[in-house]
Amino acid sequence: MKINYNYLQQEFSNPYEIIKDWKRLIKSTDFTLGKYVSKFENSFSKFIGSKYCISTNNGTDALILCLKALNIKPGDEVITVINTFYATVGAIEAVGATPVFCDCDERYQIDIDDIKKKITKKTKVIMPVHWGGASPDMPEIMKIARLNNLKVVEDACMGIGASLRGKSPGTFGHISAFSLHPLKSLNAMGDGGAVVTNDKKMYDWLLKYRNHGMINRDTIEIWGINNRMQPLQCIVGLWGLKKIKKVIKIRNSNAEYYDKRLGIFKNFITVPKRIQGFTETYALYMVLCKNRDKLKSFLEKKNIEVKIHYPKALNHQPAFKKFNLERNDGKFKNSDKQAKMLLTIPVHQFINRKQQDYLINSLKKFYKI
Repeated sequence: MKINYNYLQQEFSNPYEIIKDWKRLIKSTDFTLGKYVSKFENSFSKFIGSKYCISTNNGTDALILCLKALNIKPGDEVITVINTFYATVGAIEAVGATPVFCDCDERYQIDIDDIKKKITKKTKVIMPVHWGGASPDMPEIMKIARLNNLKVVEDACMGIGASLRGKSPGTFGHISAFSLHPLKSLNAMGDGGAVVTNDKKMYDWLLKYRNHGMINRDTIEIWGINNRMQPLQCIVGLWGLKKIKKVIKIRNSNAEYYDKRLGIFKNFITVPKRIQGFTETYALYMVLCKNRDKLKSFLEKKNIEVKIHYPKALNHQPAFKKFNLERNDGKFKNSDKQAKMLLTIPVHQFINRKQQDYLINSLKKFYKI
């Protein structure tokens, strides 16, 4: 039996509806911005529960635009978590600011207590990450931000379709970023992203800035750049929005099945705590495993495709040496432990129970249970 981690062939096995709209787009030659972009932005903001949406080339651009909209600049510090994907930190670097890192907790989310320790007079933004499609305690983070007069930019790139006691990731902070990378819960056929905010002033500025600073064809009001999402990808995003609730429901069902079945491996595998009232996207279903590297090789020989996110955290990357702040001492206990033990198991909407049982039985053989 084979279990694929990548499910895109199944996801796009019958793209008739997408192609039908692509043909309409081609006939219209409306290839830059236009009605499909507007329709996606309106639909996405409604789905997320935010007033405004600005679509972008990708999730990294969305993060950069969030920081730009807040006028973050060299000399400013942005607090984020050490176990995130490179784009989070790359966006901070792109605006010339300095990232200050917190360790993660047992749920792979930013350590709330560590945030409090890292705040200084230079701190301007807290950038929590909804890592793996789960969420940190956003109400508590917002409380910390209010007490210290800080802005919050949510890296909600993996959070499309999740909820925290009825609210979507991306609706807590002042401005937030999402990704439509192919293996996110809502995907494009390539890259795509979005910024959401309830702030009209930031929204109006971003509309201009992501389109060269233009207010019409012949007038540039500010110097901007091209961060526009392509109409072709907006059509794919609209198609995905129609089925995102079903996708999240199936992924949560698969994750619950794993959670229950993995209980017999308590001496070998640690499943993170699930918080009541939090719905995850399970962009990544991650567990900590003893003898992780040998287990990975064993499962791959069984035709079970698994991943590691990530074997080398940011504090062990060559680029990290640039951050020589005293508070970035390179010691992050939980992240370092997780990098050695963490394994990501396929949990997507195309996995069936027979495949999940095959994976569980393979684990039994490896751990001799």
